Amino acid sequence: MDPLWRYTLRPGGKWSGIIRRGMQMRFTAMGPGANLSVLLYHARNRQERYNMPDTLKAQHTVFLTRGNVLMSDNGRVLASIIDDRVGWHDTISGYSDRRQIDEQYGLTTFQSHRNDWLRSGQENFAMELVRHGLSLRDLVPPVNLFAKVTVDETGQMIFHPHHALAGSEVWLRTEMDVLMVLSNTPNPLDRRTVYPSVPIALEVRPASPVTEEDFCVTYCPENRRAFENTWEYYRLQEFVGAKE
Repeated sequence: MDPLWRYTLRPGGKWSGIIRRGMQMRFTAMGPGANLSVLLYHARNRQERYNMPDTLKAQHTVFLTRGNVLMSDNGRVLASIIDDRVGWHDTISGYSDRRQIDEQYGLTTFQSHRNDWLRSGQENFAMELVRHGLSLRDLVPPVNLFAKVTVDETGQMIFHPHHALAGSEVWLRTEMDVLMVLSNTPNPLDRRTVYPSVPIALEVRPASPVTEEDFCVTYCPENRRAFENTWEYYRLQEFVGAKE
């Protein structure tokens, strides 16, 4: 089946939009060393959003890969990772800010460089959140697709610059109607002195219906409970709609 929608997110670029429940979204790194920061919010109630601590604690992990889900602060599943050709996606390093970008890559401004100025993750997120009635107060730790960050025995966080290769792919399936916010900006732990230039190809297709035996559902007992919370929410929504 051909994609319903395609888009290429250029280096330094940003995007946001509503992806309805039951879709699958493919992200493809068009070069090595990609980092795509992702935020998720419930499209109908944006006070509910991706919760990093609950996601990691419930699934007993510090990174995400196939089978893992992105949980909300209400214990529901916003999205699932249904396929992954990378094997490790960072959850703990956060996003870059203006000061870091200036210090690491040199000072650039829109006034002097126009659309070639070097953007930070925080600025990209802020601009997209405002479009949807949100603000910096609504920023939470993102998922950094294609990035690998480990922690050594001393507690030092280590970025692995050669983790993702050109053509690396990851697929997310939306389990709720979500507002997705993307920033194609450097990982804050990436110490390379050249601003990364890796476009990300995005595609959206309908997903197959989720069954009780789905790999993400059965990945661990906590996942199943989160899916049950999600299914119950939508059953109640359908009941209320029928009454109205």
